[in-house]
Amino acid sequence: MQESHFAGGVEKGELSALLRLIGRKVDPALLEFLLHQGRNFLDGVGTSEARPEGNADWQYELIADLVPEGASVLDLGCGEGNLLARLTREKGARVQGVELDANNVEVCVEKGVPVIQADLDLGLSVFPDESFEYVILEETLQTLRRPDIIIAEMRRVGGRGIVTFPNFGFWKVRLDLAVRGRMPVTGWLPHRWYQTPNIHLFTIRDFLDYADEIGMNIIDIHVLKNGVSSRFEENDNLYAEEALVFFE
Repeated sequence: MQESHFAGGVEKGELSALLRLIGRKVDPALLEFLLHQGRNFLDGVGTSEARPEGNADWQYELIADLVPEGASVLDLGCGEGNLLARLTREKGARVQGVELDANNVEVCVEKGVPVIQADLDLGLSVFPDESFEYVILEETLQTLRRPDIIIAEMRRVGGRGIVTFPNFGFWKVRLDLAVRGRMPVTGWLPHRWYQTPNIHLFTIRDFLDYADEIGMNIIDIHVLKNGVSSRFEENDNLYAEEALVFFE
C-alpha cells in the first residue's frame, strides 16, 4: 500500500508540489537558511536543556518558609532526609520520614533523621488521623500507582499538605511530543520512557481539577519558570516546569 498521508490530510504529492512552489517564490538561500535553523531548533527541542544547577531543590526554600517553628512534619519519600534535617536545624521541627529505598534509609539514619522504610503505595495505616501538622510529598506523586489514595492519606494524617511535581503541560514537553512523536527527554524529565519512574503524567491544571473534585482547599501555588520561583499565574500551565501546591 502506498504511504500517502501526513498529519492534516496533506498528500505526499501535494507536499512536494508545495515545496517546489515555495522554492520558486522564495530566495533559495533564505529557504536553505530557514530550513537549517528549523533543523537546529528541532534538534534542541526538549533534549538539550540541562536542569539548572541549584534549582533541583528550589522547593526547599519555599517549604522552609511555609513550615512554622516547632511544627510536626511528615515527609513522604524523604530520600536522604535533607529537607527534614534542614527543618529540624532551622525550625526546630519534629520530623518523621518515610522512604522505600534502603540506601536512602541508611543515609537518613546516619544523619539522625527519624525514618520508616515503607511503600507509599500501601498507604499510611501506621499513622493515626491528624498525627502531623504538615505532610510533604516532593516529586513523588507521579511515580505512585494510586496517587489519589496517597492524597487522601495525606489529608487524613495531616492538617496541611505540600505537594511538588513536574508539570507535563510545560511547553517544551508538549512541543517535543508533538514534533518528534516521542516521549520527551528533558533536563527536568531525564529518563527514557522505559526507564522513567513517572507512571502518571499530569499537568498543573489536571491537579487543580482533581483538587476541585475532592474539595481540597488550596492555600497557595508556586511554580518554577526559567529557573525562577514565583506565584502561580493563569498561563503557567504552559510556562512552568514544576509546581508546588500548598493545601489544607
